[in-house]
Amino acid sequence: MLALLGFLTIAVFLLLVISKRLSVLLSLILVPLFFALAGGFSPAELGEMILAGIRQVAPTGILLIFAVLYFALMIDTGLFDPVVTGIVRLVKGDPLKITIGTALLTMLVHLDGDGTATFMITISALLPIYKKLGMNRLLLPCIVALSAGVMHLVPWSGTMARAMNVMQADAGQLLVPILPSMVGGMLWVLFVAWYLGRKERKRIGIVPLAYSHLEALSEKQKAIRRPKLFWFNATLTILLITALVMALFPPPALLIIGFSLALLINYPAQAEQKQRMADHAGSVFFVSIMIFAAGVFSGILTGTRMIDAMAGTLVSLIPEQHAGLLPTLTGITSMPLSLAFTPDAYYFGVLPVLKNAMIHFDRNAIEVGRAAVLGQMTVGFPLSPLTASTYVLVGLSEVEFSDHQKFTFKWAFGTTLIMTLIALLTGAIHL
Repeated sequence: MLALLGFLTIAVFLLLVISKRLSVLLSLILVPLFFALAGGFSPAELGEMILAGIRQVAPTGILLIFAVLYFALMIDTGLFDPVVTGIVRLVKGDPLKITIGTALLTMLVHLDGDGTATFMITISALLPIYKKLGMNRLLLPCIVALSAGVMHLVPWSGTMARAMNVMQADAGQLLVPILPSMVGGMLWVLFVAWYLGRKERKRIGIVPLAYSHLEALSEKQKAIRRPKLFWFNATLTILLITALVMALFPPPALLIIGFSLALLINYPAQAEQKQRMADHAGSVFFVSIMIFAAGVFSGILTGTRMIDAMAGTLVSLIPEQHAGLLPTLTGITSMPLSLAFTPDAYYFGVLPVLKNAMIHFDRNAIEVGRAAVLGQMTVGFPLSPLTASTYVLVGLSEVEFSDHQKFTFKWAFGTTLIMTLIALLTGAIHL
């Protein structure tokens, strides 16, 4: 019964979101609430589950709020203006060069493993160019999502940290065997960028790009630029990312401190500080309410044990003689399941069940961990309605969430299939 309620919750949620019949925010809250009540859970029980889910996502919510504020502030100061100027000079109005450049830039930026920061940097730098050339707006979030998804396998990303924790393995055991898959995924993403760019070149041609990023700025944008503080801001950002990667401090605390220093040095007057925060309040509010709504969704599915029931049902469908298929099936389904499971729900709810099933069948349990990270909240996270950074991606790209999902899904799923195939060929996972 619980498994059925769980599958119905996810199916109805996805149907409402993709068909645009209900907003993502309301779907995250109302759909699990309805099915939990239908399952006989009392309002008091649901209240505790909701609070538990919100408490679980609170550190992530704080992290994202201050990450948005910090990188928005860096954009205001003009830290990324040289990047935009350099890209414009290199691409020379060629859509093919732009799409490939988008992929390479995103892979480089996402070495820090922070989706929100990557999306803010890349989208802010590249969107004006896409607009100027009249390129399909969906191409930008698609290529950025694919590139960030593959690079999210770096061992310091939140997803990989969860996987290593659950599998009780280090990066050498979990990541090193699938490095060929990661490289194959990167090459596939570059191929997709080339293919989409070639189609766009045929559609609009090579457009003379008489565009200066700095000249296109409004008077207000020029007034808040801080070119004299460029090296301070660049150094602060590098130190911040390094500290995040090395885990020298809890990430939310790092972002809070980094934002406070950046705001004080760049805009010492209180009136300026208030204006900077007011200008970005909309983005912060959107990101924060989405992450807490996702906490409601996760809290109810976890608290009602729908997650456990669904995981048990999935495992029970596999006969013992076909247990060797479990890693392959995990890899194939890993990306699509990002649309239904939060990273915590999957890695702390589903993956332990898969791990124990492998142990029960006397198989190498680490293989399901390797298979899971080939898509579950790695390639899949920039399409998932359950990750706050996805809303940063679509919001900055000025596209509809459902349009982004429909356009990007096949390419993201293709990435996971390619990576799973390479994992099979190289022996990282076995049939």
